[in-house]
Amino acid sequence: QVQLVESGGGLVQPGGSLRLTCTASEHTLSDKAMAWFRQAPGKERVIVAAINWTGSRTWYADAVKGRFTISRDDAKSTLYLQMDSLKPEDTAVYVCAASLFSNINPNPAAYDPWGQGTQVTVSS
Repeated sequence: QVQLVESGGGLVQPGGSLRLTCTASEHTLSDKAMAWFRQAPGKERVIVAAINWTGSRTWYADAVKGRFTISRDDAKSTLYLQMDSLKPEDTAVYVCAASLFSNINPNPAAYDPWGQGTQVTVSS
């Protein structure tokens, strides 16, 4: 079973930036779409951004469009999420996941495996 490990979370002031990294334990996800989800306390897990298997297409939730950028480096088996202009409402645990398919799908049921998550806190 492929394992996904996130890193790069932390505490940042509003308006600041963070870059999240998700590294896969095996080089077997290059033909799969990937995505970042987030879950705030007391709320459901929601998709934030997704990228298809070639990296040629991306999708963003309206709440982060224009501020977040998803990218992938399959040579390093790594997925990234560059987060700029962070807001307090971006505070959540961010989790990466590999899709069962090659193209983007916003349904969480289309994703397996999942990482453990990394905490992002935006506060002054």
